[in-house]
Amino acid sequence: MKINTALTVVGALLVNIAGSLCQLNVCGRAPLNTKIVGGQNAGAGSWPWQVSLQSPTYGGHFCGGSLINKDWVLSAAHCFQDSIGTIMVKLGLQSQSGSNPYQITKTVVQVINHPNYNNPSNDNDIALVKLDSSVTFNDYIEPVCLAAAGNTYAAGTLSWVTGWGKLSSAANQIPDILQEVEIPIVSHSDCKRAYPGEITSNMICAGLLDQGGKDSCQGDSGGPMVSRNGSQWIQSGIVSFGRGCAEPGYPGVYARVSQYQDWITSSTGSSNPPGFVEFHSSGFRSTSNLFLLSISLTLSIIPLVSVLSS
Repeated sequence: MKINTALTVVGALLVNIAGSLCQLNVCGRAPLNTKIVGGQNAGAGSWPWQVSLQSPTYGGHFCGGSLINKDWVLSAAHCFQDSIGTIMVKLGLQSQSGSNPYQITKTVVQVINHPNYNNPSNDNDIALVKLDSSVTFNDYIEPVCLAAAGNTYAAGTLSWVTGWGKLSSAANQIPDILQEVEIPIVSHSDCKRAYPGEITSNMICAGLLDQGGKDSCQGDSGGPMVSRNGSQWIQSGIVSFGRGCAEPGYPGVYARVSQYQDWITSSTGSSNPPGFVEFHSSGFRSTSNLFLLSISLTLSIIPLVSVLSS
């Protein structure tokens, strides 16, 4: 009887531990995302790490972001350069005005801009946003994996950008439904030629360099650029800046997530580390404890960058 009781207790503990580890360490899952290419409106749950940052100061949505663990969101530093007041984070959101049965709302209790963020140059355009309480993951709310230090993305690597930014530079309003667009990575040398003297090693570029027509735009700022490896999605960039929206010759510029692994890890604390994954053309390797169980996401105030697709 004592042995059976002990085994029952141990079993219950293992179930609880396993559940906690799943909450802490699983990233990059999008079980409701079945697309291969194409599409404009994103289906509910397609990008479960996408968040909308909202404030009464701006009348609602002003920037995007990505959930990276149960307590923190990754965004762009330029989104927080002015006094905003109360900031709310909408998770599980698809429509800005319609029904969102899986939506939850959190309040921001802390914003950490990168200490070396340079507003004029947009270098180190990255920020961490702490939620007032932890979220519980489900099919509609999941953290994204982050590109690990030393990660490289070859030119032409296909990536997805998501957000509620404007559908054109001339648009007066943001779209109601979350938008998505697939674009290729642009080589660092080509991006430097497009933006002479502006591109640093902390940036990564993407878009249709010659023809334009697909890009991010005002209101997408802070949102994620992700690539898929198998069933896992890895965030390589944060929407930062660009010249116009989807203009030929000018790709979108993103903060390069892989440059900030140490800063993100130290800023968010060691008890609940985000999942960093090294992306390779032939696979990926975890640099966090993501697979522990198998062993034992222009710059004005509402700056930049809608997901445009022509």
